[in-house]
Amino acid sequence: MEERKNKLFGLLGKNISYSFSRGYFTKKFENLGLKKHKYVNFDLQNIDELPKVLKKNKDTLNGINVTIPYKEEVIQYLDKLDETAKEIGAVNTIKFTKRGNLKGYNTDVVGFENSIYPFFKKHHKRALILGTGGASKAVAYALKKNDIKVKFVSRNPNGKKQISYLDITEEVLKKYTVIVNCTPLGTSPDIEKCPNIPYEFLTEKHLLFDLIYNPEVTTFLKKGLKKGATIKNGHKMLELQAEESWRIWNDD
Repeated sequence: MEERKNKLFGLLGKNISYSFSRGYFTKKFENLGLKKHKYVNFDLQNIDELPKVLKKNKDTLNGINVTIPYKEEVIQYLDKLDETAKEIGAVNTIKFTKRGNLKGYNTDVVGFENSIYPFFKKHHKRALILGTGGASKAVAYALKKNDIKVKFVSRNPNGKKQISYLDITEEVLKKYTVIVNCTPLGTSPDIEKCPNIPYEFLTEKHLLFDLIYNPEVTTFLKKGLKKGATIKNGHKMLELQAEESWRIWNDD
């Protein structure tokens, strides 16, 4: 890969000093010998600050990843959306096109689907998605694509597709054998926290997936493991979505 000029990439989010992406891409650039490539955090307290960031770095910026809480809010600043991102309604990758347009993509779908797919069994027909933010939309899209029916769980449920945590009964968990945590509950340093579900009703038929990767085994996953459930954290998903972002940025 030739390097004629400085290329800047970054992660847009809020309170993201812990972020996976900066370390991952910095190491990747080193391994590829890309000395003029740099990856930074755009840690914004408000999405309104984005135009300033774009203007300041307009000569070098080539791509941006987007994380909590801006995956949906960022769309208003983009010129166009890839079909999948449009359908999901959330963006986690922005490409700067040759014409100078900002185009939004969703690589969470690829990351999540390829990470969870090997663990699916025949009885995995329904999934509970804990949380309703941008990442949960990509998760729902990937699950439906694999013929798994989904229900969102929210502290403030809205409409037929959502239930509250208090609605998760033993009966519900018998039906819904895939549970995906899309909330930040349990992320380091608050590792003792976990979503409020009745873990006592989990069985070896359950598959628990946590989008969190730090710690490696969250309290949510530990409680599932105690009941014999299959567990998977979000690390592989992050690697896969990062590689998909890199592919998009370099795809002419």
